[in-house]
Amino acid sequence: MNLATAFNNCAQKHAQKTAIFYGEREITYAELQSQSLKLAAHLQNNLGVKPGDRVALWLKNCPEFVVCVFGILQTGAAVVPINNFLKPAEVSYILNDGGIDVVITDAELSAHSAELKTARPSLKFFQIEEIATHPTPNSQLPSPSSSRTEKDLAVIIYTSGTTGKPKGAMLSHGNLLHNVNSCRIVLESVPDDCLAVLLPLFHTYMMTVGIFLPFTSGGSIVLVKSLHPPRAMLQEIFSRRATILPAVPSFYRMMLAAQIPTPQPIRI
Repeated sequence: MNLATAFNNCAQKHAQKTAIFYGEREITYAELQSQSLKLAAHLQNNLGVKPGDRVALWLKNCPEFVVCVFGILQTGAAVVPINNFLKPAEVSYILNDGGIDVVITDAELSAHSAELKTARPSLKFFQIEEIATHPTPNSQLPSPSSSRTEKDLAVIIYTSGTTGKPKGAMLSHGNLLHNVNSCRIVLESVPDDCLAVLLPLFHTYMMTVGIFLPFTSGGSIVLVKSLHPPRAMLQEIFSRRATILPAVPSFYRMMLAAQIPTPQPIRI
């Protein structure tokens, strides 16, 4: 078992269920899987990504972030999420340290591609806005993902570098699957749960709890577009009937100050 096969099994079981709520958009599991397979095929066929490679994901929170995580894993490569607030020089350090030759980003951040390529000439870029233009592959699954085991590398999370140069923590499929299972037990999560995502997905906390947990157990997420104004953001979470809200203490204090009407659907 690996993260890609766990997701594919879940997507086939819950194909018509909404996986992601994003503003007015509602993306089903079938659509999420189809887009991830499109991306995987492009990474393999046009950018030469192979099992064991590392692919950087330099994006803000958006539905395509989730698509890209599973698209990369479908190829058998490892995901390297990068803080979207980093400067090009900081990103270049991670790309060189991780031996990364493919970067997935968006139109805004791709403005730095020339600078990044100067520091690492082997770099190839893909913009998420292009996903929709690629055809759906004929085969149901790109074969490399099925051969990955729990011992294989799945994600490299770089530390913030507050005490020196950032260091890449190498996480296997088994590391993350066991972590997800622990979260499932502690949170008593079920497929009916809807998880509010407002913290950065590039962080290990939200990647585990906001992507891998719901999308291997049949849950949904409300991917919050903006934290401002707070009352409108909270209304979005409540209107989508979110049941789990991972956040930080300052956010919970803000909720208390906002005097939100009760009851709310959130149970944790």
